[in-house]
Amino acid sequence: RIIRSPHARATFTVGDLDALRAKYPQIEGIITAADVPENSFAVFATPKDQPVLADGRVRFRGEAVLGLIGAEEAIRAIPESAVPIIWTIESANATSEAALASAAANHADALHAFAPDNVLCRGRVVRGDVEQGLNTAAFTAEGHFTTTHVEHAYIEPEAGYAEVFEQGGMQRIRIFACTQTPYMDKEEVARVLKLPTAAVHIVPSAIGGGFGGKLDVSIQPLLAVAAWKMQRAVRIVYTRPESMVSTTKRHPSRMQVKLGCDADGHLVAVDFHGDFNTGAYASWGSTVANRVPVHASGPYRVPHVRALTRAIYTNNAIAGAFRGFGVPQACIATEALMDDLAQQCGMDRFEFRLKNALRAGDSTATGQTLKASVGIAACLEALRGAWHNALRDVERKNGSRSGSHGMASGKNRSAPRNLRYGAGVACMWYGIGNTVIANPSTITIGLRTNGRFMLYNGAQEIGQGSYTIMPQIAADALGVAVTLIDQIHGDTDLTEDAGKSSASRQTFVSGNATKFAAEDLKQQLCALLGVASDAVLTLEGATLVARNGDGERGEKRLDLTQLKADARGDIALGRGHFNPPTIPLDADGQGVPYATYGFAAQIAEVEVDMDLGTVKVLHIHAAHDIGRAINPTQVEGQIHGGVAQGLGLALMEEYISGRTDNLHDYLIPTIGDVPPITT
Repeated sequence: RIIRSPHARATFTVGDLDALRAKYPQIEGIITAADVPENSFAVFATPKDQPVLADGRVRFRGEAVLGLIGAEEAIRAIPESAVPIIWTIESANATSEAALASAAANHADALHAFAPDNVLCRGRVVRGDVEQGLNTAAFTAEGHFTTTHVEHAYIEPEAGYAEVFEQGGMQRIRIFACTQTPYMDKEEVARVLKLPTAAVHIVPSAIGGGFGGKLDVSIQPLLAVAAWKMQRAVRIVYTRPESMVSTTKRHPSRMQVKLGCDADGHLVAVDFHGDFNTGAYASWGSTVANRVPVHASGPYRVPHVRALTRAIYTNNAIAGAFRGFGVPQACIATEALMDDLAQQCGMDRFEFRLKNALRAGDSTATGQTLKASVGIAACLEALRGAWHNALRDVERKNGSRSGSHGMASGKNRSAPRNLRYGAGVACMWYGIGNTVIANPSTITIGLRTNGRFMLYNGAQEIGQGSYTIMPQIAADALGVAVTLIDQIHGDTDLTEDAGKSSASRQTFVSGNATKFAAEDLKQQLCALLGVASDAVLTLEGATLVARNGDGERGEKRLDLTQLKADARGDIALGRGHFNPPTIPLDADGQGVPYATYGFAAQIAEVEVDMDLGTVKVLHIHAAHDIGRAINPTQVEGQIHGGVAQGLGLALMEEYISGRTDNLHDYLIPTIGDVPPITT
């Protein structure tokens, strides 16, 4: 049981823990900062700025202070007031503006000594001359936009266990927990315990949703420290409020954006300044600050771009990765201004976007030339019919508002509701994988003596379908039925590092690694049989059969039970590796940050109650360029899920620490809120 800070910013001392244990003998152990060999972690950030257990100072409400170990019901019965912690409350920086101002007034007031201005990092992409572009623009549109904290609200709260065991003359620790990044967990647990990485075994549980929230370690270092101290198995299960108060959120943002276009409606300049509230610790704040500038101009041709961002430390909940790494926030701003510009130009909003859409051969704000697979114009064209139908429906409904159905509340129950109808269109693009930095994956696949393949799949399944897609790709490359492929998932003792399941990368990156692994294995098997590498392989039970790929008659057969298998049971093992090619960004953000991009356009049809201010979404039309759909049904499911989360971000969700730490007060869309979705 973790005892957490009730304050956003405070110092503290811990009193007599021996007296606590004497009063409550059901406490079998207590862990504090003094029990942590290396009391700092961060799966991505440098420096490692977050303590496993706070050491005399807390920086956000919900920060872990100490842990009580014992039988669950017994330690949960201990009143929190009995735990001897003496608090000295300090003034908290509740907003990015407050954090910047307090640090400017007194560097000693900064959250971290290494960031005296409370700025974790800055992002920058500059191309052309923005001032010149805006000065020569026929029309400009600008605005100030804010977004709030958003909770991931995955169906499964954090839960897991740790156990210490002996293996091969080494004392090891095994962590069973939900994670999107088992190898990063392995490195962090090893670092926290000051152990070699070989001493740490991560076994991922099935993940009841991730959305980026399980990229950070949460329970893993706490479990590791407790189990290592007790030298026995220790488990933990977060309550929903504990999960919400202690884990990462979507970055709140404040954005000042200005767009300009010429008299013909061609975009000429984008000036984007964004501050992203990263909370008390870095988490993935630097990724957000560096990804947003690349995407800030949207999927459009713009010759002059200046996109500057900051990730700012505050005494808020930690902001981390959440489906898009800041790009959805930027999209809200730029797409709203695209509408304003279209109106000034006298152009249809749909046609204005189509006119400016990137196409193959165009260059992005980072100077990257997109040579192929630029589907934003095709996405828009796919929606053309839906757009015109939506506009006709809007005109018809708004022209006959006196006939609106439904009754008003209050005394005048017979009065018609004051409803208005609208339709909107917006576009997006998203770089696949890590921004610039290495993005590799390694996958292996073996053939066993029983005539079945074993795919060692380190690509974590978070609902996006990697446990289905990777066997499909492997089967396709081998030329065998997918029913012949078994899997081992994510186990760091058995799989190689496939990288994190985030940034829409696994199908592209680990999918290619899987393809190469299967092709490598097929070549080995063809060599075993003494046939050409294009031979058609089949399995008849434990017999491997090869038939010539050129249609010639004849075949070769091999009894697999007669071959020697390795310790894992494989008679041959194929290995595949893939790392998408990128070019590092220079000081102005020029380079090739991603090997490829995804594109999408969507239309929303809405009903607005002008008296109550409520919005009902009537229909979403979504066109996505996702490359080759390995499993179209799963792609459709992901679009539906993204639409639902987008509705929550736009209309319903706001995490406020201390007020919405539960799913009663924090509202997420239900089936009653999600409209028909046409993909």
